Amino acid sequence: MSGLPLLEGVLRYIKEKNLYFCMPGHKGGKGFRTTEIGKKFLDNLAQFDITEVDGVDNLHNAEGIIKESQELLSAYYGSKKSYFLVNGSTSGNLAMIFSSFEEGDKIIVERNCHRSIFNGIIMRKLKPVYIKNKINEKFNAPLSIDMEHFLCTLENNKDAKGIILTYPNYYGICLDLKRVVEEAQKYNMKVLVDSAHGAHFGVNSKLPPHAVKLGVHMAVMSSHKTLPSFTQTAYLHIGNHEIDEERVDFYVSSFLSTSPSYMLMCSMDYGRYYLQENGEKDYEKLIELCTIYRDKINKLKGFYILGTDDINQGESIDLTRYILNVEKGYSGHKLLNYLREDGIQCEMSDSQNVVLIFSPFNEEKEFEKLYECLRKCNLKKLKEQYKKSFIGEMPKMAIEPYKVMGKLKIKVNLKDSLGKISARAVVPYPPGIPVVMPGEIITSEVIDMIKYNLENNIDVMGLDEKSKDIEVLDF
Repeated sequence: MSGLPLLEGVLRYIKEKNLYFCMPGHKGGKGFRTTEIGKKFLDNLAQFDITEVDGVDNLHNAEGIIKESQELLSAYYGSKKSYFLVNGSTSGNLAMIFSSFEEGDKIIVERNCHRSIFNGIIMRKLKPVYIKNKINEKFNAPLSIDMEHFLCTLENNKDAKGIILTYPNYYGICLDLKRVVEEAQKYNMKVLVDSAHGAHFGVNSKLPPHAVKLGVHMAVMSSHKTLPSFTQTAYLHIGNHEIDEERVDFYVSSFLSTSPSYMLMCSMDYGRYYLQENGEKDYEKLIELCTIYRDKINKLKGFYILGTDDINQGESIDLTRYILNVEKGYSGHKLLNYLREDGIQCEMSDSQNVVLIFSPFNEEKEFEKLYECLRKCNLKKLKEQYKKSFIGEMPKMAIEPYKVMGKLKIKVNLKDSLGKISARAVVPYPPGIPVVMPGEIITSEVIDMIKYNLENNIDVMGLDEKSKDIEVLDF
């Protein structure tokens, strides 16, 4: 085999000239071209691919320009200390978990966390107690945690060492994090937050406050998801609590490449700079644009974009993201494909919703194209039998996740897996939320949900790549 399949494949995609209503936040480079320094960066990008030579500092022993840049990042977010992550939010989530907990610790964790959190739980040999997420029946989406279930779980697990949550979730919905922090303080529990989708929070008063401001112990933010920063970039923040910084330093360094990309680091520096210099006014314009077209689209038959009236008391919503809902009997997956065929690249879909992520670099003409595309949409082509997107009841844990690693395993067909113990996390991606975890008993609902995702061409991690068989414990 010869040629350049990857390079040529990406070039083909670029030639399509799709609208980017998805990550990354720089929207095809436009975010860098809004400033003179950003243009210089983009125009000389290959020359920024350097190594740790004299004068440019070392991420693993920052004493010069990298240290100064990270201090500016910390000052902007009001953290005790902040880090650049070149291995994405995944490395930050692992560093948080390893630096905060010891092997065997019990933790309370939101079920709808990213798979990197669950991988960290296994690697650190923790004992998870899961918090249920509340499914909004009207919109067929997990809009937040079940606060009543959380408070009950907290009361019944006072010996837990910490709580891990997502803020916001993939849909842009924010749980009542302030209340969670207040409740956790009563039991001296650490609160760790995967805030991958919230790096832009707090830059404008119409957006939710960022996680550090709400008093969490540690938070991870993916700068690439919403800011003008390259994919694979993220920030880790230590909140204003007594934290062993040397321990955090060790684990951050352990989970990062020893050859960090200066292109990535410079883009993270630029992402913070952009927010600080232009973020407030630019996000004001973006939120106004999002509001105008939300109102226009909500007048169309069959479509509805969720807003502040659709969430629970104490929760908040990211107004720079659309949860585009279709009525029951229509398919979010088919809508995603319809928009893609018209050159509109959205972030993800479930059975009844499409998620679109905007940044200040999306222009009004792009919103207008979205509106016109929806206006002309033949709803009959989106018809599909109603199906829940998410599992109502969590599967029961038969064995702790980390103990699964040393057990004998076999692969079985999905239809033969009922009642067996899953040996792997099975995760539709996006949004990266597990249907079943290692050590949990496979239910008929789990099987149906996996089949549904496969039928809709959603990538399902944790299954055999070819046969789509599932790995279970061999008893």
